[in-house]
Amino acid sequence: MNTVEYRIAVCDDDAAQGEYLKNLVSTYMAQREHTAQISVFRSAQAVLFEGCEQFDVFLLDIEMPGISGMELAQTVRRRHPTAVIVFVTGYSEYIAQGYDVSALHYLMKPVDKDKLFSVLDKACGLLGKRDRFLHLETAGESYYLPLSEIRYLEVHGNYVTVHASADVTAKKTLSDLESQLDERFARTGRSFVVNLTYVRRVTRTEVILTGGETVPLSRGMYETVNRAIIERM
Repeated sequence: MNTVEYRIAVCDDDAAQGEYLKNLVSTYMAQREHTAQISVFRSAQAVLFEGCEQFDVFLLDIEMPGISGMELAQTVRRRHPTAVIVFVTGYSEYIAQGYDVSALHYLMKPVDKDKLFSVLDKACGLLGKRDRFLHLETAGESYYLPLSEIRYLEVHGNYVTVHASADVTAKKTLSDLESQLDERFARTGRSFVVNLTYVRRVTRTEVILTGGETVPLSRGMYETVNRAIIERM
């Protein structure tokens, strides 16, 4: 059975502090037997360039050159409503502003390991209860589609259609969107990704979903898709 892989962004303009936090988070994940991708950024701009929608937890310094951690948190909250935001700062006067972005906690520098571990326990507990979202922008509109509602994704030239409770088409590559998905999803070929929780039957040539839709299955993908289904059980 696959475990959830947490995606964590650490943002601090102090390189040593960023690496210190990364090492603490790595230690926590190992002790709790979780898996995680931990990325360290030196600026809010770097986080936005990478794409804040692909992270679950943000450990943010507040006072940074350019875009502040508080401004970054405001953008994260708009684009990724279910993200967990934790501020790591040396300044207590910002605490009141954290309510505006629903911050989970403030950790004062220097960060105490036990306090950080306690906050990460809360963060992982919240994420276990929340559904992740796929963020799409098209024609000047933003969409946040719960992953649990997405049945499959389909490529049409330079566009991808996400088949959910409502179908949404955006000018994206499948690889771009895959970074926001989790272990519930698997490719059936170059042009399709399916939500395994909707799979009713798999043949050598197609995947049949619970709603009756059929998704083509590329040659050689039969064993891979079946293995992915079994690993989720």
